[in-house]
Amino acid sequence: MKKLIALIMVILTGLLPIEAASVRIMDIAHIQGVRENQLVGYGLVVGLPGTGDNSRSTQITNKMLLRNLGTVIEQENYIQKGASAAVIVTANVPAFAKNGDKIDVTVSAMADCKSLEGGVLVQTILKAPNGEAVAVAQGPVSVGGINKIAGGSSARNAITTTGRIPGGGIVERDIYTEIGDENTITLSIDRSDYTMVSRIANTISKVAPAKAIDGSSVKVQVPARFQNDRISFLAILENLEVAPTQEKAKVVVNERTGTVVIGADVKLMPAAVAHGNITVTVSTHNDVSQPNGFSNGATVGFENADIEISKTPGSLITMPANSNLNDLVTALNAIGVAPIDLISILQALKKSGSLQAELVII
Repeated sequence: MKKLIALIMVILTGLLPIEAASVRIMDIAHIQGVRENQLVGYGLVVGLPGTGDNSRSTQITNKMLLRNLGTVIEQENYIQKGASAAVIVTANVPAFAKNGDKIDVTVSAMADCKSLEGGVLVQTILKAPNGEAVAVAQGPVSVGGINKIAGGSSARNAITTTGRIPGGGIVERDIYTEIGDENTITLSIDRSDYTMVSRIANTISKVAPAKAIDGSSVKVQVPARFQNDRISFLAILENLEVAPTQEKAKVVVNERTGTVVIGADVKLMPAAVAHGNITVTVSTHNDVSQPNGFSNGATVGFENADIEISKTPGSLITMPANSNLNDLVTALNAIGVAPIDLISILQALKKSGSLQAELVII
């Protein structure tokens, strides 16, 4: 077993000297109520080279589309299958978007479509959750990959049943967004942090009255001279700088990729870690059963499977109290921990109470 561990270390306070630094309020906070809006629509992608779907709903949609364009056909199945696909179209329209602005849209197949490569989305209405039409989308779909099938074999280098149309959506009406209430504006930081909220409130207080109201919000009183010019006031606020806070000790695990990010302030209580490697190998080979001559039997093909399980001796290491990041990495490398085993070990350490950090699995 190769002694390789997919471990990404985040260097925080304590490992390297940190110079005096500051962050802008605009990089860590946003105005409450100023946000994007999600849109969704049902559409049809045409022009596919036989990779579309064969669903009944797609055929009915094709018939209705042709009817709206002034063409009438007697049966839905008169339209060649595989040349089109029913899709769901989604998009995010930003705050303050105006009529005529262009937005990116995402197109996703609904039925048994093999690929949207080479297809074109027919004009689709995008609606808000309240049912109001906000934008329309149309254009060639870019999937960023290929998916080829021939002779029972297939090859692909990307997911081709989902694609994008950059700038394919056009906003049909202005998006009105209120900035605060009559006299105040509320800032919400992107990550709840009592210390950061307090620092933001103290910094803004030098410009205008401000008060932290909870772990993620600061209410700011709009000065009288900015009552009719809030944009200028916000431009001042978002460029104010505050000192960053020390990050909470965390271990972030991505089980899909085997990536583990360990913060520098992660500590361990006394613990012993045992690690053993079990390898299961399954090999399959094809055989043919041939009947004896002049018998009524038939030649039959079948599969045989050989299963082999090997187990190497386990390893046992001891972690002293208050072990830091370097101790943990050194110890795990010493026993040749693979990414999948590392994830299990971290979960067990957290469950036992030894890992003094928040374990986040994504």
